[in-house]
Amino acid sequence: MTQLIVIAFYMGLLLGLAWLAGRWSRGTASDYFVAERSIGSFMFLMSIFGTTMTAFSIVGSTGESFRIGIGVYGMIASSSCLVHTAIFFFVGIRLWAIGKQYGFVTQIQYFRDRFESNALGWLLFPVLVVLVIPYLMIGLLGAGAVINSLTTNAFPVIFATTGGGIPPWLSEFVVSSVILLYIFVGGLRAAVWANTLQTCIFVTACLITFGVIAHALGGIEAASRSVVATNPNKMIRGEGVPQLYFLSYCLIPLSAGMFPHIFQHWLTARSAKTFRLTLVAHPIFTLLVWLPCVLVGVWATSAMLSDGSLVVPPDTPANTELATMIQKLTGPLLGGLLGAGILAAIMSSLDSQFFCLGTMFTNDVVTHYFGKNRFDNRKMVLMTRLFIVAIIAVVYLFALFEPRHVFTLGIWSFSGFVGLFPLVIAALYWRRATTTGATASVVVAGSTWFLLFREAQYGADRTYLFLDMLPAATIFVAASAALILVSLITAAPSHETLRKYFPEATAVNSDL
Repeated sequence: MTQLIVIAFYMGLLLGLAWLAGRWSRGTASDYFVAERSIGSFMFLMSIFGTTMTAFSIVGSTGESFRIGIGVYGMIASSSCLVHTAIFFFVGIRLWAIGKQYGFVTQIQYFRDRFESNALGWLLFPVLVVLVIPYLMIGLLGAGAVINSLTTNAFPVIFATTGGGIPPWLSEFVVSSVILLYIFVGGLRAAVWANTLQTCIFVTACLITFGVIAHALGGIEAASRSVVATNPNKMIRGEGVPQLYFLSYCLIPLSAGMFPHIFQHWLTARSAKTFRLTLVAHPIFTLLVWLPCVLVGVWATSAMLSDGSLVVPPDTPANTELATMIQKLTGPLLGGLLGAGILAAIMSSLDSQFFCLGTMFTNDVVTHYFGKNRFDNRKMVLMTRLFIVAIIAVVYLFALFEPRHVFTLGIWSFSGFVGLFPLVIAALYWRRATTTGATASVVVAGSTWFLLFREAQYGADRTYLFLDMLPAATIFVAASAALILVSLITAAPSHETLRKYFPEATAVNSDL
């Protein structure tokens, strides 16, 4: 019960922060969608990092390292430290500048204008929504699993079928409702403020969790020696991770370059200088979160209680490994605080993801089709809120009936965004990229993703590989090839578009 009280207090704190953000709001659509592009360096770092650290990073990394070992850190976290920073520098800053200059609030607005195609926008919208939905699902699945595990035996009579813990359907509903309330009230500004608080909480919680669990297991060295003695394959990369498979994981961080919620957060920056702190600190923060979670997952393979039983039995439900370690190795109060930290990581990404879909619906579908002048600020905000409610309802229902592993679902979602990454690189850096080439790239990426996803039994086959690599590699190569080949054989963009987005190159060509 103590854990539940702490978590409830944390939820109340978020709602209070949302109320303050709502009071601070200027009441305009620009404030609601991009916080008037006024976010400073510290909050920008907190919101970007909080948005990239999802249930995949906290719950999924622990569960996957419990399954395959410490190599998980090398497969995802080590490459993310470098790739994410490069994306923020080479993609994020340029898109921020373009968005500020031309008033864009979604990436679809940019692609429509850059490639002179309304059809491309209509194609991209459903593709992005479909890819974000499994990303949202992993957040709700992670939240449900964590709360259920932390409250085990708290309600033995009411929730007997779930071990006395709060059932996932209820906790997922509460988490969704709290997120809905605070983004309803304050929009993206509330999400940024909440993400700042949540990031501070979950980074601190990760470090405390690591220290407390390490102490309970006799220290870092003792916990690691126990794994070496009982499960040595968990402490080395070994033959269990083939080289092509390992290398294909390096593509996964490219997905951040096409996340619609990351794009929207980029647009909130006050200036290009706002990115500086994020470029330096993001890799450090990634290390501080991923390494403790991965090590705890590895230690869980051999950690034992005083009676000789495993802390995390082999039949432990998926996505609950971290929460089980916390619940069994810490006290109720500390367990509640650490549980709130895990929820902070999960909710700091869910809010931005839900909000970006509402923003896309309003700006890329409704106002684009009917005309922006037909709607005042109040109506635009209302449409955004209604679509967010619809998306939350759909994701909630999917999460109830789709208990996939968080890590597996995350990889499939990221793989689709990896396939779209060539589009943004070509849009920014290749003036010869054409409308038809961009369209072909999106069609090929979406089709290849769906075919491979279906072949993997819609994510049920956790070990599915294509050509001994993650599907992301095939999707990326196919989409890149389609973009390049089709662009080379179709008409180049208009001179007006090239002059707008490549002024330096156009000037050089004019002088020749």
